[in-house]
Parts: sequence; C-alpha cells; structure tokens
Amino acid sequence: MPAVRGDGMRGLAVFISDIRNCKSKEAEIKRINKELANIRSKFKGDKTLDGYQKKKYVCKLLFIFLLGHDIDFGHMEAVNLLSSNKYSEKQIGYLFISVLVNTNSDLIKLIIQSIKNDLSSRNPIHVNLALQCIANIGSKEMAEAFGNEIPKLLVSGDTMDVVKQSAALCLLRLFRTCQEVIPGGEWTSRIIHLLNDQHMGVVTAATSLIDALVKKNPEEYKGCVSLAVSRLSRIVTASYTDLQDYTYYFVPAPWLSVKLLRLLQNYTPPEDPGVRGRLNECLETILNKAQEPPKSKKVQHSNAKNAVLFEAISLIIHNDSEPNLLVRACNQLGQFLSNRETNLRYLALESMCLLATSEFSHEAVKKHQEVVILSMKMEKDVSVRQQAVDLLYAMCDKSNAEEIVQEMLNYLETADYSIREEMVLKVAILAEKYATDYTWYVDVILNLIRIAGDYVSEEVWYRVIQIVINRDDVQGYAAKTVFEALQAPACHENMVKVGGYVLGEFGNLIAGDQRSSPLVQFQLLHSKYHLCSPMTRALLLSTYIKFINLFPEIKQQVQEVFRQHSNLRSADAELQQRASEYLQLSIIASTDVLATVLEEMPAFPERESSILAVLKRKKPGRVPEGGVEAKEGKGPPAPISAANHTSAVAAQDGRGSPQVHSTTSNATTGNASADLLGLSTPPSSHPAAGGSVPGHMGVLVDVLGDIYNSSSTNATGTASPTPAVNQQQNANNSYDAQGSYNPKKFVCKNNGVLFENDLIQIGVKSEFRQNLGRLGLFYGNKTSFALQNFAPRISSPPAMTNKLNIQLKPVEPLLEAGAQVQQLLNAECVEDYIDTPSMIITFIYNNVPQKLTVKLPLTINKFFEPTEMNGEAFFSRWKNLGGNQQRSQRIFKAIQPMDNASTRAKLLGFGIQLLDGIDPNPENFVCAGIIHTRTQQIGCLLRLEPNKQAQMYRLTVRSSKESVSQEVCDLLAEQF
Repeated sequence: MPAVRGDGMRGLAVFISDIRNCKSKEAEIKRINKELANIRSKFKGDKTLDGYQKKKYVCKLLFIFLLGHDIDFGHMEAVNLLSSNKYSEKQIGYLFISVLVNTNSDLIKLIIQSIKNDLSSRNPIHVNLALQCIANIGSKEMAEAFGNEIPKLLVSGDTMDVVKQSAALCLLRLFRTCQEVIPGGEWTSRIIHLLNDQHMGVVTAATSLIDALVKKNPEEYKGCVSLAVSRLSRIVTASYTDLQDYTYYFVPAPWLSVKLLRLLQNYTPPEDPGVRGRLNECLETILNKAQEPPKSKKVQHSNAKNAVLFEAISLIIHNDSEPNLLVRACNQLGQFLSNRETNLRYLALESMCLLATSEFSHEAVKKHQEVVILSMKMEKDVSVRQQAVDLLYAMCDKSNAEEIVQEMLNYLETADYSIREEMVLKVAILAEKYATDYTWYVDVILNLIRIAGDYVSEEVWYRVIQIVINRDDVQGYAAKTVFEALQAPACHENMVKVGGYVLGEFGNLIAGDQRSSPLVQFQLLHSKYHLCSPMTRALLLSTYIKFINLFPEIKQQVQEVFRQHSNLRSADAELQQRASEYLQLSIIASTDVLATVLEEMPAFPERESSILAVLKRKKPGRVPEGGVEAKEGKGPPAPISAANHTSAVAAQDGRGSPQVHSTTSNATTGNASADLLGLSTPPSSHPAAGGSVPGHMGVLVDVLGDIYNSSSTNATGTASPTPAVNQQQNANNSYDAQGSYNPKKFVCKNNGVLFENDLIQIGVKSEFRQNLGRLGLFYGNKTSFALQNFAPRISSPPAMTNKLNIQLKPVEPLLEAGAQVQQLLNAECVEDYIDTPSMIITFIYNNVPQKLTVKLPLTINKFFEPTEMNGEAFFSRWKNLGGNQQRSQRIFKAIQPMDNASTRAKLLGFGIQLLDGIDPNPENFVCAGIIHTRTQQIGCLLRLEPNKQAQMYRLTVRSSKESVSQEVCDLLAEQF
C-alpha cells in the first residue's frame, strides 16, 4: 500500500490493506469484527471525537458494508457529519446516507433538515452535495420534501450554472419516482426556456429533463420544439473552436446534439414553415459534414460524429416528410454497409429497415440489394446477418420478390440455427404476399419444408393447404409436386402432413399417370407411417379413408391397414378408435353415403394470414405494422388435432376430408362483411389477459360473445350505456349514431370490436405484461365519405391522472372512405385506480361534426399476474388478510346460467390464476394473482362460491389494499 499523505486517513488505508492481505474468509471476518468492536467502542465511549475521526470511522463502516456485511450502527455519526463545514466530512456523510440509510428510517427527518440547510447555503459545493444525495436516494419522501425547492433553484436567476445542472438532473430523478413533483402552469415556460441558457452544461441537463417531461405531457411542452431547433442550429453551424469546452474530438457538443435530436422525435414535423426550414437545414448540414474528410483518425472522433449522424437519420425517418433528406440518408447509410467497423454496418442495416417502409425512400433502399444479400451470406457476426435478413424482408416488393426469396432459400441451408425459424416465417410471408403464380408459392413452401422442416411452424403448412384448397388452378400441380417430394429417401414429417392432406383431397388429379396410380400413392404414404408421430398418423388414417372414396380399387388394402391398427397392435387409444371407426364406416356405408360423408373440403373463409402474427410475437417491434395483403384463399386453417376426433363421423364432419378442428372463434358477431378490422382472426395469436393460458381464449371469446351480444341489458337489467354522440344531422344524413357498445365485456377479454355504428367501427387488440400495457386501436370507416379532422384523444378522471400514464401515438386526421387505420396506445400503471379512462373521438362526416366517447378497456385487472400457490400457502395468506379493510364481499343473483366451464373461462380471462383442488368444496373457485404497479405489487386472493339452487353467488376478494379489494370485487361481480 503506498504511503498516504495529507488528509488521506491513514487508519482507513491500513484497514483496507489488512483486509486485502487476509488469506481466508475466516481471517477477513475476524479482522472486520475486531474493527467493528473498536469503532463501536469509540462511538459509545469517546464523546470528544473530532470530525476527522468520525469521517474515518464512517468510511470504514461504509467499506465493510460494501464488502457485504450488515451495518447496524454509525448512522447518527454520519448524520452529524452533514453539519460540518468541511467538504470532505460533509461528502462522506452524504455518501454513507445515500448508501445505507433506509427511507423508512427514523433519522430521515434529521437528514431532510440537514439537506434543507445545505440547499439554502450560499456555498455551491454544499448545495450540489445535497442535490446529489436527494437524487441518489430518489424516494417519494424526498420528492415530497423538496418538490417545491428544487424547481425554484433550477429557474432562479441567482443560481450558479453548476447548481442548475445538478438541480435539473436531480429533478429528473425525482420525476421518475413521483411525477407530481414538477409544477405546471408558468413553470412549464420557465423550464423550456432553459434551452436558451448560455451555459452548455445547463442546456444538456435541461434537455434530459424536458425529454422526460415531454413523454408524459407532449402538448404542455410543445413550445420546446422551436427552442430545440434553434439551439441545434447554433451547434451544428458552429466550428469546433467556437465551443471549445464542449467539443469532443473536433465534434461540437455531440451529447447535447443527440439529446436535442431525440427530443424532437417526440413530435411531428414543426408546422411553422420557418422552424421546419431551419430544422431541415440542420439535418442537411449534419449529412454534409458526414461526407467531409475526418479531422482526426482517432476512433473517438468517428464515434461522436456518427452518433450525431445516426440520430439525425432517426429524426429524418421519424418525420418521414422530406423525400430529399430520406434519399440522402439512405445513400449515406449505403456507404456504411461496406465499412470495416461491424457496429456501423449493423446500425446502417437497422436504420435502412426503417427507411424501406417509407414510400419516399423505398426505391433508394432497393439499390443496395446486392450489398445486403452479400452481408447476409458473408458477415461473420450473426447479429449483422440477422439485420441483413430483416432489411431484405423490408425492401421486398413485387419487382424483386422472387430474387430475394430465392436468395433467402439458398442461404437458409447454411444459416445459423438461431435465425432459421424467423427466416422461414419471412420467406413464407413474402412468397404469399407477392405470389403472382401460385405454383411458385407451392414450390417455395415445399422447398422450405425440405430445407428447414424442423423450423417450419404449423401455421406455415396450414396456410399452404388452405391456399391450395381455395385455388382450383394450383391443386393438380400441388398434388404432383408433393407426390414427387415424398419420394425422397429422407422426408420431413411436415412434408408427410402436407402430402397426406393434399393427396387425400386431390390425389385423383394425378391418378391417371401409372407412376402416381392410387396404389402407388397409398404405398408411398404408408411407407412413411411408422416414422411419424401419433398426430401425423391420425391425419394419414383420415387420408386413407378418403382414398376409399376416391379410389374404390384399393379398398381392400386400406381396410387391411385399418384392421391392423384397430386392435391392440396400436398402443395409442386415439389411433385405435379412429382406425376401428373408419373400418366400420368403409364396410357399412353405401357408396352414396360414403361419397356424402367424405366429400371434398369446402373453401376456407378469407382471412388475414396468421403467419405474420407469429412473426410479430417472435420479434416484436421488428416487423412492419402492415399485414400480408389479402389475397383470394387466404386465412389460416386451424390445426388438425387428432385428440379432438372422437368418432369417424365427427372426424369427417360430413365434408369428405380429414376434419380441421379450429381452436379459433370470432371475436365479434353479426354481419361478417361489416368486420373491417379482421378481428375474427385467431385470438391465440395474441396474449391472453394478464398472462392467462392462451388455450382458454377460444372458450372465453365464445362465452363472452354470447353474453354481451345476445342482450342489450347490463347486470342490473337496465339498458347498456352508449357513447355520447353529438348529432347535428339533417333529414338526408340520418344513421344509427348510438351503435353497438358495451365496455364491460372487455373486463375478461382483450380483443374485439369496442364500438360500432353506421359510420365507424372501432376495434381493439391488447397485451399486458406486469404494469405495462399496449393497445392497438383500429378505426374503420364504414361510409363512402372520408372522415375529416379525425382526432382521438384521452380523457381521464382527475383522480386517475397520476395513477395511469398513457401515451397515445398520433394518427392521420383524414380517414378515407372504406379505409382502416391503426393507433397504438401505451399504458403504465403507476398506482392502483378505479374507473377507466375514456377515448373522445371527434371527426366530420359529410360536413356534420361528430363526437364519440368510449371507455377504454384499461381496468385494473389488466395488470394482474397469475400466481401459483398450494393450499397451505393460500389459506395462510387468506387468514392474514382477514381485516375489514383488506377484504370486500358481494352476494348477488346470477344473471347468466351458472355453468362451471364459462365461470372458469371468465376467471382465466380476468387475468387471475385459478387454483384447482384448494377449496374443500369442489364447486367453489379460488384464485390468486398480483397486481403490478410501478410503486408496489399488490397481492390479491379471490373466492367465488356459487349456489346453484338459489341461483346466487358469493364473491370474496382479499388483498393488501382496501381500494383494490373493492374494485376487483365490483369488476368481477358484474361478469356473472
């Protein structure tokens, strides 16, 4: 240990040296215990300790704590150090408090008083120490204690610049804990004008604070846009000698530039022509500087320069309004694709993925196709290859689809295992979206199965079957191609599934050729039978019974197979039953009956492809929002489930093909042609509420659809509430303004039509995770007129304002006739709340102003996380929550039939975990879950006791918070 000079606390240095020299853990503990005993005796016995000694001993305690040992004394001595006028003593006191003092400590009042004394000090060093301590603790108590003083420090003209910097960052830390700490009104303007401060450090800190404030309330802080553009312009046009103190390797104020560019990405392009022009000049200047030769060869220079450039490109992409800038940005990124720096290549590919979605720059991105294909094949880093695949997917259109799909297929054979599944989905989507010749589509999908069969999900082969069934012109080609593919010695099981389905339906189209005669088809399929899983074998048995209908000449061979598998030779009960019933069907039924039962599968209803939903689940945020274009015959066939076949007749369903059992159900009822939003797609494509088991969603949607769409009355028997609509109509423009609306049905489900009338259909699809939620709102214009000045906005009750943070992405003000737009809404639960926010939608239809007010499906139960518990843990917790202020109980009459299956479905949809076998009475339901908020987690237990004789329910909810118990009880009671 080097000698310590001056105020270096030699005793501390010796102690640290001793600890480091300990040869074992036991020796270290022994030395620490000895030191703790010495410090304790000094604190208790020596009343004349000076500041230096207190500082030294507090430092030792802090070091011992950092080694992982508990410290239960010395806090008062640390608080005493705060009153010292010496910087080193005051600093150690604040450091100890920041690390060791609990916010619930009895000393917190003394600490707050000492901090207040330092905040009012004229010594800026003392003020800064106090601000740093407040920020390090960052508790709600600190926010409440200093919420009035810190904003005053920040905007006061007498405050020194170094203190303003610390005050801005301290306020940002407290704002993240307690958003009420920032005052509104005149303070808004004063905080925004910090962007004009002469001191660059103050501007940098203030920009971080304003960026956080803008995300919460963009309208209130909209005035920052012009000031941010003005400040950015001054930085961009400055030379590195103008801002020497804030120039980093010849780049003027790179950190502030990046922060300002990010701040501007919270808003749409400025409406003021002057501000907009100045911003475009800034962005052009940044792009021009990127073309200049570097002023230094050091990596720090290029890093700073490129950081500003990439953030500027992100702003250009966000604005998406200047074709010239978008094309220039694309060309600049194209240069980086050949850069030797891996990170630059990755970032260039990532940004070009976003550029490819813009109509202005899509063609410019396509010019780099060859380089991107080379990156996909040759890059050493798998993450860069992944980005190259993403970019190829984004830049694909009708002109280059076949080339890109072929290159991706070629690469798929040697691709990393980590990206194969995603590549398979993307190839399948592109082949379907841009197929002009469906024989090409069939070839692509069969090649996918051949090359990467293990990574082909069920949705992919369901989809190809559906398209083949719906298109007469491709059926013969598909049968021929799949027959040839099955002749390969090594054939993937997914190929057998496709082959079994297609040949069972269309094998007769190729039976005229001796090389693919009925017997050859049957023998080829049956040669794969013993290699397949039980589910595939069940499908093949269904194919064989179809062969009896298509090819009576091979009836005996097929019946022999059924006989072999209808006895104990087959260990699978499902296969035994299926083979036995198919055998009897082939023996007993006449030719006409057999032809009727086994007739050809009808065309599937047209739907959006489910493959895109699978890709979005696997890579959220990296898939363009636009779905696969609707084409004839699209819509996911559901899984062929052998387990669901209980009899031969049920298996065939009178349709003459292996029955496809759908686990999906429509989220809406009524006229299918009015479903503009495609909300009848499978709910399994979207997470169930509160993390509930996706497999129950099909049951849940059916149950709730019946309840809420069969009657217009609510739980109390009165008419359901309808949105408030301002009707300024004339005799020629009358319509049903009230429409279809009942928000209660969304308590136990996440997807469906939220509101519908003659003018508009509003759908919602949502997902939640812990205290965060995301809603996709779909607005469909059902009229032949454009809806003008279309403006949705959020309206929350005053009590909810600070308890639920909502960010609503902007939407175009014009909704064309027959068009549909999507608007994303992000929600964060800060504290528990009652009621729900509303969406107010205003627009002009046929020159008549309209207004709708619709409750959003954001009830508190959406933030449930299901919790597993055993019986002992449940009843122990139930007993502990037995206080009157912790429980809520309702006894009410059943409005709907008391069916156990629908009750289970509702509880699962509510987001809570259903605990089976816990309650002594098997008719009762008990559940457990945790409601997540940003500030705390609230455990919740529930017991539902049905009395079927009296047609009554008793619902008891217990939680650690009275308001939660009451709200959960009220919400759930209305569902039965």
